[in-house]
Amino acid sequence: MRNRDWYFNDDEDDFGEALHRRTEELYSIPDSPTDEEGLIECPVIPLRDLVVFPHMVSPIFVGRESTLLAIEDAQENDQTVVALTQKDSDEENPGPEDFLMIGVEIAVGRLLHMPDGSSSALAQGRRRVEVIEFTQLKPYMRVRARPIYEVGEPDRQTDATMRTALEMFQKCVQLDRSLPEEAYLYALNIDEPGWLADMMITSLAPPLEDRLELLEVIDPLERLRRVIKLLAREVDVLELEDEIHSRAQSEVDRTQREFYLREQMKAIQTELGEGDIWSREIQELRNRIEHTELPIEVKARAEKELDRLGQMPPMSPEVGIIRTYLDWILDLPWSEKSEDNLDVRHAAEVLEGEHFGLPRAKERILEYIAVRSLRPRRLRQPILCFVGPPGTGKTSLGRSIAEALGRKFVRLSLGGVRDEAEIRGHRRTYIGALPGRILQTMRRAGTCNPLFMLDEVDKLGQDFRGDPAAALLEVLDPEQNYAFSDHYLELPYDLSQVMFITTANNPANIPAALLDRMEVIEFPGYIEEEKLEIATRFLLPRQLEENGLEEGEVRLSVQALQRIIREYTYEAGVRNLEREIGRVIRKIARLKAEGKRFPNMVGSANIEKFLGPPQFFNLEAERQNEVGVATAVAWTENGGEIMPVEVLLMDGKGNLQITGQIGNVMQESVQAAFSYLKSRSVEYGIDPEIYDQVDIHLHIPEGAIPKDGPSAGVTITTALVSAFTGREVYREVGMTGEITLRGRVLPVGGVREKVLAAHRAGLKTVILPKRNLKDLIDVPKRARSEVRIVPVEHVEQVLEIALAPARAAKPRRPRKPAPEQGEARSENVAQKPVLVRRKGDTPGAAVTPSA
Repeated sequence: MRNRDWYFNDDEDDFGEALHRRTEELYSIPDSPTDEEGLIECPVIPLRDLVVFPHMVSPIFVGRESTLLAIEDAQENDQTVVALTQKDSDEENPGPEDFLMIGVEIAVGRLLHMPDGSSSALAQGRRRVEVIEFTQLKPYMRVRARPIYEVGEPDRQTDATMRTALEMFQKCVQLDRSLPEEAYLYALNIDEPGWLADMMITSLAPPLEDRLELLEVIDPLERLRRVIKLLAREVDVLELEDEIHSRAQSEVDRTQREFYLREQMKAIQTELGEGDIWSREIQELRNRIEHTELPIEVKARAEKELDRLGQMPPMSPEVGIIRTYLDWILDLPWSEKSEDNLDVRHAAEVLEGEHFGLPRAKERILEYIAVRSLRPRRLRQPILCFVGPPGTGKTSLGRSIAEALGRKFVRLSLGGVRDEAEIRGHRRTYIGALPGRILQTMRRAGTCNPLFMLDEVDKLGQDFRGDPAAALLEVLDPEQNYAFSDHYLELPYDLSQVMFITTANNPANIPAALLDRMEVIEFPGYIEEEKLEIATRFLLPRQLEENGLEEGEVRLSVQALQRIIREYTYEAGVRNLEREIGRVIRKIARLKAEGKRFPNMVGSANIEKFLGPPQFFNLEAERQNEVGVATAVAWTENGGEIMPVEVLLMDGKGNLQITGQIGNVMQESVQAAFSYLKSRSVEYGIDPEIYDQVDIHLHIPEGAIPKDGPSAGVTITTALVSAFTGREVYREVGMTGEITLRGRVLPVGGVREKVLAAHRAGLKTVILPKRNLKDLIDVPKRARSEVRIVPVEHVEQVLEIALAPARAAKPRRPRKPAPEQGEARSENVAQKPVLVRRKGDTPGAAVTPSA
């Protein structure tokens, strides 16, 4: 009860007397008498969210008209009622099926009317009853019920259970401040286990489900055991609450003690003329604001926040928030900048001395330095995007550019960032809010014009917390980043003097709007010649230094480095190459540390001793001319490679089978080449009927490696024509180019890598689309001089160069009709694949195309 008004009438002044009088009225009401069958008949009062246990006194509130009529009828007849608890407390008009069949016979005292229009009364439980039947439903319900009598002789088990329950109840009374001490004294004077269980459950007031469950337990000893479990659970909760309360109280006491001591210190410092610490901190912040060169708007905001801070008590929770905000404003570089070194020659020397190759990136940086030296009226900082495979020097080149310019270098990795707040920060309304990683990195740089590298920009994520790539649009847009807004600062910060460089492995994963704001510079994979130069100039000296060997003490021959590159690494960059060189140097360092002899010059023959068996094997050019086998030159991220294309004809029904893990684009190239071959059957001397009588199997070796792209079109056409005409393909000829249905040869990419791959493989002639001649400028002179480059515009030109003249072996002819039964076949040659006589073959031996 929230108050005790319902106990009183206007003429009653003493609460105790009123309660005693109401209780005496309850005890004066007799139990309902039983009939011949041992049943009682009484009115029913439905209870919602309430259980009145036997022997217990509890207030009840009456709101239904039918319940009010039932109580008035019982009081007129000086009779008890049966209280039944509803299964669903939200049911306004319950029926017989909506009640538990176990109820309690209760005596109801005088009704008192409440201010809200409802009525209340005291009720005393008498005994449990089991409902047998409902004898009346309107205007109120009546039931016939059988009283349940609890009988049992006291024994040792009962005494032990009651003592355990009393001990647990005593702990509850001690820990629960809402339970009076009299409750335990009352429990001590109860000598019946059922009564004791009902009294304890009424005092604890557990959830309604537990009370209903205990109401239905008839066995008093079992009911008491269940109450003990509830008491144990309650004791655990109360002990935890007491511990938390004690801890909180000690914290409050400590805080009050600190406050008292601080006030004493303040008084002592005032007497000594020193002022308090808080005032000194405010003054130090004010001095920092005055002596820091801040923009006008920023300085005004800082002074306003400082005034707020000075008006707050030192122990206010918001003090830390404002103090952190002011520290961020004062720590950011608003005007501090480093002086750029605009010496173009110096920059060229730095870039060339630390990186080999990468001409486009170096040229762009030197152009920027040259333009800066001319002091244009309006200069924009370049926003570059280095795109290339891992290990090609993108991040290290950014560090070298910063060194060449004399700027601070800072790096921010964006891989896996999924929250927009990582870029823009959180608003100050959040606990523990901080600026985004852009401003955090700027504070670490200490200048407003560093070289800022955003690494792995293609690996930004996106989820329900926002799109960080969209937040980068403002950072990387020269038209906007002069007033970059961070959610934490809520002040414009100038990023226009920052030189941003981003890196990515796959530009397809960068949003188009973000990619449009950046100048893309591609970092192609290093070719073998470049890797040799990098290993000699950079990797080997660095490994010697890191492993404790003197410069020049150990050398690797060119042949040894070539073998490491070809047989122990397969990459576009040089990271694995450096690891393998490091393995060799470490083994030599171990020999030196053990006092054993070690080689000063490591040759090709020693590599397998230090690194074990080769891990990679490159495809070699064909050893002799073949029918149905043409050699393509292909581009990969790890450089160029040669790729044989094999075609085999078999008796069949015109099926075309393609294997070698070929992608959709290459499969379309096969279809285009085959269609072109069919359209030129007459010119090539091929009977069109043959296409319905043979199966064609086109295969590209190394089936575990995915292959795709249109540049193998001319190679596939050459292999098909060779297989159907019986003309051999020259083994020293490699080719690349896309083919159309009309036989035109279209340009392709990766010319530099493809020509160098052909050169390494020992090919003497490379057929290229004529429109790719412009790309030969990137090919080293040695490769251009040792490989014959033949530009073509049509596939007929390719066939003239790649195919040998027709030999005695005839092209595939259509099969003759099957002989009638009983006739012997006179010709078996037509049922076999294309036969080509090789030099040195046994007469009559069949040779099928192979790699």
